[in-house]
Amino acid sequence: MTIANAIIRVADLLGERLTTSQAMCDQHGQNETYYPATPPDAVAFPQTTQEISAILKICNEERCPVVPYGAASSLEGQHLCTKGGISLDMARMASVLRVNPEDLTATVQPGITRKRLNEDLRATGLFFPVDPGADASVGGMAATRASGTTAVRYGTMRENVLALEAVMADGTTIRTGSGARKSSTGYDLTHLLIGSEGTLGIITELTLRLQGTPEVITAATCRFPSVEDAVNCVILTIQSGLPMARIELVDEMMVRGFNAYSGVSLPEEPHLFLEFHGTPDGVAAQAVTFEEIAADFGAKGWATAQTTEERNALWAMRHDSHYASAALGKGGHIWPTDVCVPISRLAEAVLQAQRDAVRLALTSTIVGHVGDGNFHAGLSVDPQDADEMARAEKFTTALAETALRLGGTVSGEHGIGLGKQKFMAAEHGAALAYMRAIKAGFDPHNILNPGKMLPAAN
Repeated sequence: MTIANAIIRVADLLGERLTTSQAMCDQHGQNETYYPATPPDAVAFPQTTQEISAILKICNEERCPVVPYGAASSLEGQHLCTKGGISLDMARMASVLRVNPEDLTATVQPGITRKRLNEDLRATGLFFPVDPGADASVGGMAATRASGTTAVRYGTMRENVLALEAVMADGTTIRTGSGARKSSTGYDLTHLLIGSEGTLGIITELTLRLQGTPEVITAATCRFPSVEDAVNCVILTIQSGLPMARIELVDEMMVRGFNAYSGVSLPEEPHLFLEFHGTPDGVAAQAVTFEEIAADFGAKGWATAQTTEERNALWAMRHDSHYASAALGKGGHIWPTDVCVPISRLAEAVLQAQRDAVRLALTSTIVGHVGDGNFHAGLSVDPQDADEMARAEKFTTALAETALRLGGTVSGEHGIGLGKQKFMAAEHGAALAYMRAIKAGFDPHNILNPGKMLPAAN
């Protein structure tokens, strides 16, 4: 039983849709951050659930690792084949299978990206609201429990997936959940698979919750004297029950990155990027209320973006924050990390992160979906500079410890993958043993994305 045998058998099944081409393997071994290139032994391009079932049956028999691959936009190396094996590229399973406008649902294959899905939905007057920034595949978004800029209003993938089809390690295909909005039957396998990072099963179909396209969408920006003022404005806004669609913090270093990368000329002060959804009267009232709250925290420079082009330009700049952060450093690489804390402790966490960056002499940006207590730090690093990488490691450890001390989590969005396994015991304690038991029960031969999420037992 070997990886080589598995590749031969999968090649018999898929023909030219199984490749060992060095160029293709190298492509699938790349990532957006600082992890070293990790090519798989082969790349498979399945087209049906039945093919994935057959592939997993073979790989389970041959003890060959299988790692699902979507848009490769994950930031903790979830798609890297660190144990070798087969990269399962889902790009050819990218269709909208059904749209049920009356039920506000759509059933899709995992390889479709969120932008393509919303393009296909445009004529229905509905949209899928989860927006992690990158044009990620929907299957990858479910596997990593993605959220993003709109989570403060519409929730994360956890709230927006009603049902799944998945292939388990032995090739068995299961369906979890239903088109109904709630259920009291059985264990909640849908939400166990969401966020499992491909370690428990391969998602092959998803039924998603949709939203009606808002009648009016208005975006706005304003700036503040300090990060603390901006964050405290966010806290009061959320506590006031204002239904924000987006409320994003960017610190002064992130603004500097935007100016360098996107060619804008924003004042280098902390900003909030905002969006309001609703009726004309409702959006106007929301904006007025927010302006009144923001004024108490010294906000100035209020500017609105009402046309589609203006809004798209604003959010494109925000979504390019990863590359804008890289523009501030010499190494061209970013060590990204994120945490999430209770909203009442957000200012404390952000300010501590800024102090830690200064203490460790690191170039760091902060940007975040602060309406739900989640923020990201982007460290500009040179992977060839061992001292800088060691300081970045100290920063991420300190940030994780801060989040846990404040009652939060070491990741609100990026997930665990390779980079945050060392914090799992501190966050989950005795529950980690039960997670390992679940993994062993679902995947006894450890072929599904091995080496990810769960640290090795002592």
